[in-house]
Amino acid sequence: MSIKDKVPVTILTGFLGSGKTTLLNRILSEEHGKRIAVIENEYGEVGIDQGLVINADEEVFEMSNGCICCTVRGDLIRVLGNLMKRRDKFDYVLVETTGLADPGPVAQTFFMDEEISSEFTLDGIVTLVDAAHIDQQLGRSDESSEQVAFADVLVLNKTDLVSDDALNILESRLRDMNRMTRIIRAENAKVPIETVLNLSAFDLDQILKRRPTFLEPEYPFEWTGVYDLDAGKYELMLEEGPDPEMSLVALVNQGESEEELKDGAESSVRLYAEKAYTLEPGNTIPYGEHINLKLDDKGNKSFILNIEKPTKIGLFTQHTAEEFNMKVIKSEENKEIPFNTERFWQAEHEHDDEVGSIAIERFGDVDPEKLNTWMGRLLSEKGVDIFRTKGFISYSGNPRRIVFQGVHMLFTAQPDNEWGNEPRRNQLVFIGRNLNEKEMQEGFDKCLI
Repeated sequence: MSIKDKVPVTILTGFLGSGKTTLLNRILSEEHGKRIAVIENEYGEVGIDQGLVINADEEVFEMSNGCICCTVRGDLIRVLGNLMKRRDKFDYVLVETTGLADPGPVAQTFFMDEEISSEFTLDGIVTLVDAAHIDQQLGRSDESSEQVAFADVLVLNKTDLVSDDALNILESRLRDMNRMTRIIRAENAKVPIETVLNLSAFDLDQILKRRPTFLEPEYPFEWTGVYDLDAGKYELMLEEGPDPEMSLVALVNQGESEEELKDGAESSVRLYAEKAYTLEPGNTIPYGEHINLKLDDKGNKSFILNIEKPTKIGLFTQHTAEEFNMKVIKSEENKEIPFNTERFWQAEHEHDDEVGSIAIERFGDVDPEKLNTWMGRLLSEKGVDIFRTKGFISYSGNPRRIVFQGVHMLFTAQPDNEWGNEPRRNQLVFIGRNLNEKEMQEGFDKCLI
């Protein structure tokens, strides 16, 4: 397929509260003649961004697995694959990443997976920058620096909140970080659509010059062992390790060459994107599925491997075998079977453990005055550590739902669609560092009528 026939993809990134959803809504509401499919990635268990995106009846696909990084690359591949089944309904794709995502692994997907690269082409990476907060974000987050470094276009947003002198200094700093990017200043993410779509701007050669390791993938597993097994019954034995469970994928007919191991790893990436189900000790390990081996109690734990005919089994495990003193034992002979091949993989991308999300979901109405008092106190005390607030709430006596957005201590709320027959409810998400979930939920509950 020629590049003209491939579906162009724009990755929309930017730190929390930079204005990604606002820009996305602008793109979807413009008369540009494109049919755009949107893929959103949320941080945290509760996804609400789809509720904040207009015209979202069929074109928004949501992934809520944390960050789009190695752990959900398979999820992105699966969503794109499902999109191709309805190829006649769209001609452009926008991937909006969570504000805590390094865009590198997202971009990798369009070069490393043959099925995806044959159907899609990466048009460009657009990064939104919150002019009012980027200085403190760059100092506290590796992800925000990566987002700037990868950008083909930097939208310097919220320029109305910063002086011209400060903007000039900031723009100079950003240009030092990425001399190849185009910088566009904006208020409320208002930019000409042609500056963010159909760019043909992503240059793999330039990226490889800046980061030679760009095409070296990260994986959601750390270790692979390939075992040459005869027909029979085997036990996979584990001792107490660093976690109460061990996630793995077992593949049959796994080859031992570097190319075969990478093929197995890419297959496992897709399987790791599936929700794992827990396997209790004593049960048989299925092949080609993502499972968690439960290890809650101390002491040895045993799981069964049934081999019907001689084959090579590849175990792609969340942690290294050494951490759990993992062994494969042939049951009849009580004999340990060594692995033929051992391979260590680049460990998964991880966020700051102190950063997390808190979701509050409640039916009913809130008292606006009580909510404003509580929110004002919360932001004054914790505003520096609250990176992002967003969601919608139900004001007593107001027929329309109220959409709110916040970044640190800046906070806005405005009326949206009418509730109609939909049950009135409140859904709030806070993303930040060292937040007290119980305290915040109790505080919000006091605002309910």
